[in-house]
Amino acid sequence: MTPRILIAGNSSGVGKTTLTLGIIAALRERGLAVQPFKAGPDYIDPTYHTLAAGRPCRNLDVWMIPKSRAVSMFAHATAGADLAVIEGVMGLFDGFSYADENGSTAEIAKLTRTPVLLVLDVGKMARSAGALALGYARFDPDLPLAGFLLNRCGSPRHCQGVRRAVEQTTGLPVLGWLTKDARLHIPERHLGLVPTNERGELNTFVARAADVVRHHIDLDAILRIARQAPKLPSGEDVFDRVREMVDIPGGAVPLAVAQDEAFSFYYQDNLDLLEAAGAAIRPFSPLRDGQLPPDVRGIYIGGGFPELYAEALAANQPLFDDLRAAHARGLPIYAECGGFMYLSQGLTDLEGQRHAMAGLAPGEMIMTPKLAGLGYRAVTSPRGNFLIPAGETLRGHEFHWSRWSEQEGLNEDRAAWRVQPRRAGASSRLDGYANGNLLASYIHMPFATDLRLAINFVRAAMQQHKT
Repeated sequence: MTPRILIAGNSSGVGKTTLTLGIIAALRERGLAVQPFKAGPDYIDPTYHTLAAGRPCRNLDVWMIPKSRAVSMFAHATAGADLAVIEGVMGLFDGFSYADENGSTAEIAKLTRTPVLLVLDVGKMARSAGALALGYARFDPDLPLAGFLLNRCGSPRHCQGVRRAVEQTTGLPVLGWLTKDARLHIPERHLGLVPTNERGELNTFVARAADVVRHHIDLDAILRIARQAPKLPSGEDVFDRVREMVDIPGGAVPLAVAQDEAFSFYYQDNLDLLEAAGAAIRPFSPLRDGQLPPDVRGIYIGGGFPELYAEALAANQPLFDDLRAAHARGLPIYAECGGFMYLSQGLTDLEGQRHAMAGLAPGEMIMTPKLAGLGYRAVTSPRGNFLIPAGETLRGHEFHWSRWSEQEGLNEDRAAWRVQPRRAGASSRLDGYANGNLLASYIHMPFATDLRLAINFVRAAMQQHKT
């Protein structure tokens, strides 16, 4: 089994992404093939990991995806890598609820039998850091906690003092530290995020993080710990299982996938599952291409930041025309979040400027200065759609800074999903838009939540012929 390590934090915002990126990049500089993973449903951090590692980051989520399946896909993705590095999500023990570990970084560490390095923000602590570390070390005796990384130390003397306190109280090693250094703040632009690397900010940041890690983190010790990870139990290969479930006559089915600066939020496993189900992925750019790739039989428009590129997207009328023609021919079109915004009548950005969009979904999208939707979602299809029959529960995630003008007036005849309530006594709600073979909503759906999703998408595409 591939050596592996998990970088967790005592809370969000303690610097685990910075340390993870620096460790990945520094190990890659040693000539190691590092396979990155991000715990949870996040799309932003995986783009950073992909840049640092030079290979696609995978999401590792055990709430949206059945646990045994998630572990199988983890093992599949690590094949051929020298090392796997997982970045945790939120605090180490934070998950879907307050009552148990479901969906937490700790659960992922135990399921994948991966040694954990816990990042502690000690910027305002001295000996108290030992008490904090001891609490994390004892909270779950089954957790494979292997050591600590310290962040935001005030000085070398502060670092050494905190290190002694942590090691004496826990008996576990501190493998390095970072001082308070403004140069190691991940660059921010839109909504507190750098969504793409077109200006090179992320290249510069990753190089700095790798340099700091080389000087302050014991990479040899991290590798020794990673190599002590036990072998995972053998299980069914999910991708082989999908291949066995399908029979696609006449070769692969061409599927157009929007991929450029405006649309980059995809679970890599979604694309791989589509290929396993018989699709041939044909990338296209809504920013630059005047038409869809030739002979495609289905269209997938993922999430991203269309609001950043709304003017250029609106100017590409030939592609809008081609999309409308594809919809009129009955090609299955699946859109998530940013893709949903792109298919609406219009998008109003944070400056109040409206930009006409493709017009395949009713209503307007209006950007908001604060999050409009965030969290795990369990959904069903009210009437059934080309992905799944009516009434069957799927698990996904929602993260968006816009609101849809048609939300309040939805009915089951045109809604994509019914979203189940999170709290007892709360009501379900409708979300998104479905019209024939068009399915668009704010919900990001990992196709591994139900293996029929990728298979049904490809089968729906196989039935269509571009004329």
